[in-house]
Amino acid sequence: MLSDIEISKNANMLPISEIAKKIGIEEEELELYGKYKAKLSDDLIKRIESNEDGKLVLVTAINPTPAGEGKTTVTIGLGQALNRLDKKCVIALREPSLGPVMGRKGGAAGGGYSQIVPMEDINLHFTGDIHALTAANNLLSALIDNHIFQGNELGIDPENITWKRALDINDRALRHITIATGKKDGVERKDGFIITVASEIMAVLCLATDLQDLKERISRIIIGYTLDKRPVLVSDLKAEGALTALLKDAMKPNLVQTLEHTPCFVHGGPFANIAHGCNSVRATKTALKLGDYVVTEAGFGADLGAEKFLDIKCRAANLKPSVIIIVATIRSLKYNGGVLLNDLKEENVSALEAGFVNLEKHIENMKKYKVPVIVAINKFASDTENEIACLKSLCEKVNVKCVPSDVFEKGGEGSLELARCVLDTIENEPSHYEPLYNEKLSIKEKIEVISKEIYGADGVEYAASAEDSISQIEKMNLDKLPICIAKTQYSLSDNEKLLGCPKGFHIHVKEVKISAGAGFIVVLTGNILTMPGLPKVPAAENIDILEDGTLTGIF
Repeated sequence: MLSDIEISKNANMLPISEIAKKIGIEEEELELYGKYKAKLSDDLIKRIESNEDGKLVLVTAINPTPAGEGKTTVTIGLGQALNRLDKKCVIALREPSLGPVMGRKGGAAGGGYSQIVPMEDINLHFTGDIHALTAANNLLSALIDNHIFQGNELGIDPENITWKRALDINDRALRHITIATGKKDGVERKDGFIITVASEIMAVLCLATDLQDLKERISRIIIGYTLDKRPVLVSDLKAEGALTALLKDAMKPNLVQTLEHTPCFVHGGPFANIAHGCNSVRATKTALKLGDYVVTEAGFGADLGAEKFLDIKCRAANLKPSVIIIVATIRSLKYNGGVLLNDLKEENVSALEAGFVNLEKHIENMKKYKVPVIVAINKFASDTENEIACLKSLCEKVNVKCVPSDVFEKGGEGSLELARCVLDTIENEPSHYEPLYNEKLSIKEKIEVISKEIYGADGVEYAASAEDSISQIEKMNLDKLPICIAKTQYSLSDNEKLLGCPKGFHIHVKEVKISAGAGFIVVLTGNILTMPGLPKVPAAENIDILEDGTLTGIF
């Protein structure tokens, strides 16, 4: 089996204009970034506004483990399979962040024969969207500190600035910094960096419907508070025009292709453990106007990405998914059942049965949204017939279809059974999607609903500072917004060591922040960090470029 990078290098890519024609996009409606990447023009998006929407398929997964789940790979393989069945399908994915690419995870463009290409470009700078977001974020930081330096007409409290600088690299040394330490450099204060994909600017871009909506959302961002506790908005700094100008091209969805030439929109990249974990509303809605079927994914496990997709993105954009696919692997379920990483290749039906509780909880959770659910087994070579039969039987007992998928080695062909199951489900099992909670509930009531219904917690505990923040948000009358919980991806709880389906735990809320521009309330739990760190052996150490320009390493 060739490596991902070798498969990508040998890919027979078509010019992106030919990919566009498959879904009715003319060449003049593209803004080309070389031969194989393009942005969609505003003229195209306006032209297709009256088109009927296609069917939306959401792909999510169990909690991630070191064994790997392959959610993106299954998403791409399913899209390829639907096109093999002569269905006009468009895939909609997030852009990879350089943080995980150079850090622990590596790339996020699928794998094997279910990749999006040009994989190297997508995993690196792509079309520059995340760089533009970083620039916009840090322009705002510069304007805040300049305003204070120039006399502070707004009366901003330097000790109560909530806006952080951003960088799209994992750099733990920048989490807490002191700025303006020189006499001529401004007002010295404590600050810090977050990773760009956790910035509210990223969330705003991903939830905005057009450039004007983007500008209005940016204007509502709260950057801090005055000495008398009044919120300071971006509009108070008259910065929304400049920030929007920096993002005018980043607002346009990007078009690439899979190895089998299925069109794929890759746009926006908020993390799901510290942000809302979905690609842009604009890309998803454009895909629905161009495809009969749209396959999209939400980051990490269903307790994070899917919950936020269904409670934040769908609510904001009036999206209604037709079916939800939960990706699981035999290996990961055995890991949840107590098997060590090095022993996962050995058959162990009893451990599979023990670890099934994690998948079972995600199935239970997704059914609460009244959308049909399918389990996809992302097959590995080490999976045995006994283990696959066992997982199918366990899913049958909880009344869920379970379909093996071999997209890594076989591409779209390996997902034909899953594609047929999706089509049959959409035709015969109507979706009655509704959000989990009413956003008009109090902040604590909404947090409690998610914690108890999705995570399985017994209750919620709040730090004193979180209590104060909730009171402040309520006083500003901004409490009637959806909740975006930042939590470890590795467990249903806020403790990454608790695998399976933990019981008898509480969720620990350490901080609550308002993202008024994005339109949700951010709740930080446990030990979650908004600026990740690099592992002892970063993926960057394995990446190299040869004399002929060929890239090698983990992508």
